[in-house]
Amino acid sequence: MTLKLTRRGFLSTSLTCLATPVIAQAPLTSLRPFGRPGAQVPGPPVAPDQMITEAGLNGTVGFAVADINTGEGLAAGHETVPLPPASVAKAVTALYALDALGADFQYKTRLLASGPIVDGVLNGHLVLAGAGNPNLLTDDLVALVATMQNAGLRAVTGGFYVWGGALPYIDEIDDTQLDHLGYNPSVSGLNLNYNRVHFEWRRANGAYNLSLDARSETQRPIVYTSRMRLVDRRLPVYTYEKRDRVDEWTVARSALGNAGSRWLPVRNPRLYAGDVFQTLARAKGVALANPQVILSLPDDATDIAAIQSIPLAVMMRDMLKYSTNITAEAAGLLATTQHSGDIRGLRTSALTMSRWVNQRAGVVTSFADHSGLSDQSAVSAGDMVRLLGTTGTPQILRPLMKNIPFTDANRRPIPGFPAEVRAKTGTLNFVTTLAGYLRTQSGRDLSFAIFAADLDARAIGKQSPDEQPRGAAAWNKRARRLQQRLLQHWAEAYDQPA
Repeated sequence: MTLKLTRRGFLSTSLTCLATPVIAQAPLTSLRPFGRPGAQVPGPPVAPDQMITEAGLNGTVGFAVADINTGEGLAAGHETVPLPPASVAKAVTALYALDALGADFQYKTRLLASGPIVDGVLNGHLVLAGAGNPNLLTDDLVALVATMQNAGLRAVTGGFYVWGGALPYIDEIDDTQLDHLGYNPSVSGLNLNYNRVHFEWRRANGAYNLSLDARSETQRPIVYTSRMRLVDRRLPVYTYEKRDRVDEWTVARSALGNAGSRWLPVRNPRLYAGDVFQTLARAKGVALANPQVILSLPDDATDIAAIQSIPLAVMMRDMLKYSTNITAEAAGLLATTQHSGDIRGLRTSALTMSRWVNQRAGVVTSFADHSGLSDQSAVSAGDMVRLLGTTGTPQILRPLMKNIPFTDANRRPIPGFPAEVRAKTGTLNFVTTLAGYLRTQSGRDLSFAIFAADLDARAIGKQSPDEQPRGAAAWNKRARRLQQRLLQHWAEAYDQPA
């Protein structure tokens, strides 16, 4: 099966404008003490602690639910235990980025000329300058080449440079995970195709044809900054080595079938973007030198073409729906630059976001990144609920979050269930999280968080060469079923205000 990378295909949605209110700095809505899991409440006498026991999850399950309007904590269990939030962290990042940059902010990728342009010839250097856009695609570069041509540029006598200094270069989001995971790419101020390259293989007459490209809806440019070599072994399936300008991969012959494809991470994102732009420009008759990374922009550089991203509010909505890690990291890093006035590394940026959250909501959080990919981040369910209930926060986050359908024990949707959940999911091996908003049939609005983690099993699983170690899928499935049982219980038990 082959894949195309498009915003419509990758995100499975058309991108439309989204009106989102500006985040207001407001005090935390006062929360009364949480009720205990076995407390008597309206509705059937189903105890969440019994549900947790029946789920058969090793590790810890922390949960909390509160009334948004009154601030009353309704029920909780292990709500003070800090646990990895997984991708629920992206909800915090969305708040943080929107506060710093604004809902209408757009990333601007520019093409700059350093030198005079005479009769369509640039007597100097051409610079592709990124602003950190994590969602820049090959088709966007096609549009940038067209804009360059419309401006009359047809030749460049000097060098071709790429600049990504708007954000720090991050080699990989979480260095404890396997090298070949496409959701764990590099991050820089110049990104392309979510910093992933498309690897495809086909076997004919006993021999394999391997290809690496930067495909999009209309293009399949071959990539020269990544290479793949076939080797005879059983494990590991992939190996990676970074050599100067090239990502060097090997793949085990025994792991390949007759045909297939997957996305692999890119570790040279600036050169990758320059590589693809060079190919696209050449196809239109503009020959460029091989791209070179520069650390600062030339003083005499002037704009000759540019392309803008979708508004940040739309990008954050799609990030929460499709859980794109690079989107969260790029947005969080740029927000920190805006908040602090300087460029900071990933861990420092995440800690800056933690301090911002603590000041905003009066809660204690510890983030290791902006996406939740690292299991070193820690938030308690109680503190997450307090943050979600902070004055003004539901009006911002709830419209951005995706609808979570109610399902039965066989994971089939329950038609007409009399409640609505809008929330952010999170999944790592042996970590399953969910946090957001529950609106009951009567219209009562609740905030909730359910964090489940078996950190001992996760630590053991991280030593495995498998993307999904033994037992992880079954554990996560049971945790997701527990989420559904708790949500359905709360929807009925807390339907009417006390």
